[in-house]
Amino acid sequence: MSAEAADREAVSGSRPCTPPQASWFEFLLDPSLLEQHLQGRHPGICLPNSTYIWTWIFLMKCGYSRNYILSDFLFLSFCLIDSLTIPVLNMLLNELLCASRVPPGVKHVDLDLSTLPPTTAMAVLIYNRWAIRTIVLSSFPEKQTKPGPHQLNIEQAADSITVLEGALNIKKDFYIHTLRTLDLLAADPSTANGETESSTAGLRISADHLHCQVHYDLGGIHFQQGCSDPSVYEKAREHFRMARELLTKLDSSASLCCVDEQRLAGYWSACKTLTEASDPSESQLTPYGQISCFMRNHDYGLVVYSFNILFVCLCVLNDRDRSLEEVCHKLCVCNAVRDALEGGVLSVSFHQLLLKPSKNTISFLLEVCTRSLDKEHRSETSKRKMAIFIKTVCNRLEDVSLAFTVSSHKLFMELLHDEEKKILMEQMRKTSATVNLSAKQLPSFYDIPASASVNISQLEQQLILSLDPRHIRQILIELHGMAERPFWRVNSKWEVPVDYVNVILAIKDNLTRDLVYILMAKGLHCISIKDFAHARQLFTACLELVTEFSPKLRQVMLNELLLMEVRGHEAGAAEGNMERPPPDLVSRVRGYLEMRIHDLPLRQTVGEECVVFMLNWRENEYLTLQVPQSLVNSNPYIKLGQLIASTCKELPGPKESRRTAKELWEVVVQICSVSSQHKRSSDGRVSLLKQRESSLVNEVTAEHISIWPSSLANLQSVDVEAVVVTLKELVNYALSLNPNNQSWLCTQADIYFVTNQYSAAMHYYLQAGTVCSDYFTKPVPPDVYTDQVLKRMIKCCSLLNCHTQVAVLCQFLREVDYMTAFKALQEQNSHDSMDSFYDYIWDVTILEYLTCILFKDPISDQHNLAIKAIGQTELNSSNPEEVLQLAAQKRKKKFLQALAKLYF
Repeated sequence: MSAEAADREAVSGSRPCTPPQASWFEFLLDPSLLEQHLQGRHPGICLPNSTYIWTWIFLMKCGYSRNYILSDFLFLSFCLIDSLTIPVLNMLLNELLCASRVPPGVKHVDLDLSTLPPTTAMAVLIYNRWAIRTIVLSSFPEKQTKPGPHQLNIEQAADSITVLEGALNIKKDFYIHTLRTLDLLAADPSTANGETESSTAGLRISADHLHCQVHYDLGGIHFQQGCSDPSVYEKAREHFRMARELLTKLDSSASLCCVDEQRLAGYWSACKTLTEASDPSESQLTPYGQISCFMRNHDYGLVVYSFNILFVCLCVLNDRDRSLEEVCHKLCVCNAVRDALEGGVLSVSFHQLLLKPSKNTISFLLEVCTRSLDKEHRSETSKRKMAIFIKTVCNRLEDVSLAFTVSSHKLFMELLHDEEKKILMEQMRKTSATVNLSAKQLPSFYDIPASASVNISQLEQQLILSLDPRHIRQILIELHGMAERPFWRVNSKWEVPVDYVNVILAIKDNLTRDLVYILMAKGLHCISIKDFAHARQLFTACLELVTEFSPKLRQVMLNELLLMEVRGHEAGAAEGNMERPPPDLVSRVRGYLEMRIHDLPLRQTVGEECVVFMLNWRENEYLTLQVPQSLVNSNPYIKLGQLIASTCKELPGPKESRRTAKELWEVVVQICSVSSQHKRSSDGRVSLLKQRESSLVNEVTAEHISIWPSSLANLQSVDVEAVVVTLKELVNYALSLNPNNQSWLCTQADIYFVTNQYSAAMHYYLQAGTVCSDYFTKPVPPDVYTDQVLKRMIKCCSLLNCHTQVAVLCQFLREVDYMTAFKALQEQNSHDSMDSFYDYIWDVTILEYLTCILFKDPISDQHNLAIKAIGQTELNSSNPEEVLQLAAQKRKKKFLQALAKLYF
């Protein structure tokens, strides 16, 4: 077989689901079988074995004569349209253009189709219709095509549109090649040319048939383009209108006009809605037509009626002068109440509505709930369902003012038990801090009318939920007027760092002490959930308060505000915002690291995160050259940061210049060392365990590992278990930031390998290969799948009892490991589906051995599959080297893709 033929098979061939009933070579030996095979096959239906048969016929005829492609073209075009890839179809269609005498070197858009022979013009139209349909189908989620060198571009689409629009001006019939005309061309192109150019040769396609399909295709491409240019929807609608009119004229039993009538109807309905075109004759026929008509006329009450939702909406809705958005929200609310009372699941749209509802929406919801129970849902079961619904709403509401609107409503008071109310209030407190409050300030506490129902318990609940500093202060003033006790203890979840507790509790004024403690606790909680806007409000208010009486607490709040800004910027970077931090923030971080204030409580995490911030944004010049040496000697975090920065700077240099790498190594070893008080060297088992753990760590490969020492002088002093845990956490975090880093993926795989988690190890070894080979469509670079990695993959498969996989992987090594492959093939308890992997073996020696060990049962399926595998012509040792290499690469790709499906 030629290298060209093998290459084409590698692109378009696919493994058969079942062997064909007739051998492929029979079709070559007896050409009449082709026509017999085609008879009775409806175009568009692809039988399970069609791809197998026709790919072989196509490839073998390519090897004998290029012209023989044509006799198979119709079947390949119509029967295999869903089985062949875009590049192969593009190749086949280009062969049709060539055989149909389309002038070479001339763009289709420059051709006058009316002057071309009928079969030539038809070939041009077939190609451009296919191009348009491929572009349209690629926009559907289930028809996404993988980008590649043959991907059709926008310019090609524009040319194809022009060609098809020109075809609509041709009123005469068209002709398409048949097997007879194609065979004539294949036999003697010079003599057949006259007949195929005549007006009667081939299969006649009426102008109406062709125009119907062209209108449908043009409508589809214009509809797709309407996403970026809404005015194009008018063109799409006109083409779909013409297609519908022509379709009614044509014989419905004719098979030549292949238009998806159901999709055409959907296109037509969508275009009418998008272009706001009215069609009174159709608006009454379908629910979609009725609803579309009501919406155009702004009859939202009739829209509600058409949806047949909960009955109360008709008496609650006042549709006059209401925006469509408001009506949609009210429909969503009514449907949700209906679902709740009927025991259904609340819709996603309702949950989304509760993320940022308006006050009117919540009021409307409560009114619908009230009227629902007042009218006909008065049973205890209905009340219980309504109570559950109200609890769900409360848990979803994150605006404090709206939460209190619900919790103070009579339904809340009447339907929920006291214990439920208590639990719900606590849940509302947790939820309230997770989203931004309305920009509008809450009403002043003193604007609330005095009421006997406002008691300490209710005020404490408001204190727990509120995130507005002014509101918190007003509540505390009222509470201290009712009772003298420490209200910072109201919620056990309020916590401040132990470094600050004594300073805050030393404040003499009880109200001020409560306010400082609560503002700081709430601010720290907001930072922990990345609600930096509220954290800034709370910390700023606290800073203004403590500035009046405590310079020490003022500096504490400045430090916490700095930490908040650092974390806020890092959170933005984690979400993809890679803008460098403002100079002011970098300057404040430097100021904190160099700060020396006597008797000032400092949190360790602030210093750590400031150093990490400088490292993350590569402020290496400051850490390596500008930071004062006295600060390096006195601050261990800065010392470690300086060593990391220096090592990173020296990485591109020669190995002998990496002096700081050794210093960094010694510092890290010291950090991971166990103090003398905790040593247990007298226990021999502990020593043995450390040696084992150390050897496991040494088996893990990583990027830049060559700069580190290969051994430890004092292994007994190192807490190897801590090293292992740290390494795992570090790699997990690194992969969370960049899951496609093949070096880190290999390191993760090694960690799982040395900890005996072989299935997980295979997952990451395969993932490392996937990211650097475009899902194994390209060869995996040899520096990724080294012999060491491949041997570990072989061991993983062996220990997982997947012995046929072992045999296949042995071929991947630079020197094939025949002994391991032979031993694996002899195993009887293999857990993989053995014979399904025979097709992936390309080494003839391994295939011969496999055939021999299966010879004891020559009629078994496994033996037959092995014989079939070794009998493939592309594995013949007399083939050119490039053909053998191509056969190996094809099997490598398919095998690795099969493994990925197993382990992913």
